[in-house]
Amino acid sequence: MSKPKPKPKPARYRTTNWSAYNAALTKRGSLLIWLDKEMAWHAPHEGRPGRPPVFSDAAIQFCLSIKVLLKLPLRQTAGMVASLLRLAGLDWPVPDFSTLCRRQKTLKVQIPYRRAGGPLNLLVDSTGIKFLGDGEWQARKHGLQGRRQWRKVHLAMDTATSDIRAVEFTPSREGDSPVLPDLLDQIPDDEDIGTVTADGAYDTRRCHSAIIAHGGTAIIPIRKNGWPWKGDCPASRARNETLRATRHYSRAFWKRWTGYHIRSRAEARMRCLKAFGERIAARDPDRQTAEIHIRVALMNRFNALGTAEIVRVT
Repeated sequence: MSKPKPKPKPARYRTTNWSAYNAALTKRGSLLIWLDKEMAWHAPHEGRPGRPPVFSDAAIQFCLSIKVLLKLPLRQTAGMVASLLRLAGLDWPVPDFSTLCRRQKTLKVQIPYRRAGGPLNLLVDSTGIKFLGDGEWQARKHGLQGRRQWRKVHLAMDTATSDIRAVEFTPSREGDSPVLPDLLDQIPDDEDIGTVTADGAYDTRRCHSAIIAHGGTAIIPIRKNGWPWKGDCPASRARNETLRATRHYSRAFWKRWTGYHIRSRAEARMRCLKAFGERIAARDPDRQTAEIHIRVALMNRFNALGTAEIVRVT
């Protein structure tokens, strides 16, 4: 009787920039890093009929960023912003809670990001987030008291900088594959797309065609019941080539060869998104979209302060 093979030892990793990463984590706790004294706090006069807005979009985004960062209601957010402006020595007016609520619905959030040299390699994934219903403890203790609802967040992450480059917020009944073309359309035309890595839910003609139309290469595993596609279009040829490689070399080898497992970094970004809260406070779809965009802007700002550089030891 042959002896069972010993299990391989788990891989070990080591962080190589602890000093810089530790300083970056310390900066993330500073509230004043979100306040730029050179920002245009008051809205410019555009000459349109009606009463012009008092506060600029940058001012509203700053206030809502403090709200999301500290998980505050709107009234407490106004008090916190007033304290920060007073500590910074600025006599700027502070928008009240009704102004923040009204402007959040039409706010176009500016999401900062960094560009790396070379083509853009994207990791695409989605997750669900709740926005209405009882908490987990209350649901277990007393049962469901009302209808629990949730929506889906679709993200496209840059592998070089770990910044979120595209985001979509859709109803829960919306699938993953129809949203991928909209994510790719958010990438500027002057930026080349190298690869787009996603799971088997994106193994559709629409996704492959959209990736090829943007000049990229799809790294999408074939579904287990997948068959060759008919037609002689570029999407069918690329997808059938992946199917032949998967059948010849095995699915596991294809994933290692293409670097598909790097997609786990996108799943880690989903956990970072939910670190701001498992639920979103807004109930209106437009306000919910603005809240998700503000979370993404905060995540990219955290990345710009510094991230951990991890290498594999064994």
